[in-house]
Amino acid sequence: MSAKWVAGRVRAQALARRRLGPGRARMLAGSASLPDALASLAATPYGHAVTRDQGLAEAQHAVAATLLWHLRVLAGWLPRDGVTVLRAAAGWFELANVDGLLQRMEGLPQEEPYALGALEASWARLSDAPDAAGLRDRLAATPWGDPGAADPYAIRLFLRLSWASHVSALGGRAAGWAAGAAAALVAGERFGAGRDLPAAASAQAERLLGAAPMDASTLPVMAARLGRDAGWALDGADDPAELWRAEARCWSRMERDGEALLRGSEFGAGPVLGAVAVLAADARRVRAALETAARGGGPAGAYDAVA
Repeated sequence: MSAKWVAGRVRAQALARRRLGPGRARMLAGSASLPDALASLAATPYGHAVTRDQGLAEAQHAVAATLLWHLRVLAGWLPRDGVTVLRAAAGWFELANVDGLLQRMEGLPQEEPYALGALEASWARLSDAPDAAGLRDRLAATPWGDPGAADPYAIRLFLRLSWASHVSALGGRAAGWAAGAAAALVAGERFGAGRDLPAAASAQAERLLGAAPMDASTLPVMAARLGRDAGWALDGADDPAELWRAEARCWSRMERDGEALLRGSEFGAGPVLGAVAVLAADARRVRAALETAARGGGPAGAYDAVA
């Protein structure tokens, strides 16, 4: 046990206490307007990037940027192998940057890329790709792997499953999070949207979930064929219209597991992953609260269903 792992555990627990929490996020969702919600949020740790004059999309981006900032702070307290763990867990931000790059290539507005700092894996090599074909070539030379096609949909889906594979490789509870999230994603694409997975994405999913679930012809059959690591995410799933509940279940489990990891006695990767889990869940909840406030508040049940 190194001094840096001890310091990392202490810092992880301290950062986790900077969450807004379910109760305060629900109050935020009840704000009469987005400016009212932002005025409240700016006075919290999310005020690192959130300001009162932002629009909804900008404010939601700022909430995620605050989460990233906290993870970058945590990385500064960790030994090298701890930063490696954190970089894998924080891969969503690099994935989001690639999403933005693809939007620009498609002639759509691009969000400001997240500043990854020490948590960057490949973004510097990808950021100036001239087109989707060039992006595919560059991805193939990174830990993300070859998406198998230059189609933006194929790239986006492959990257999400590639990220799940990286998180799964961390082992322990993280492997269960990755498998459950991959199951929800694949089920949503196949049975919710009615789309066949591109070959490279399908191969990634099969490595995570096994061949039998990928061959299933219906959602209940897929759910029944999933192994223990992933089956919980689709427990009782029989209607594709209800698959949004699988995503909510994934977030709920990750947050519970994260809290358990933070309470444990380990001086190692456990508390680091715990902090990532609870801070990410909080940021998702706050982003949902802002969207509810932007619609004038509304019934609390609508917010509760997604948060």
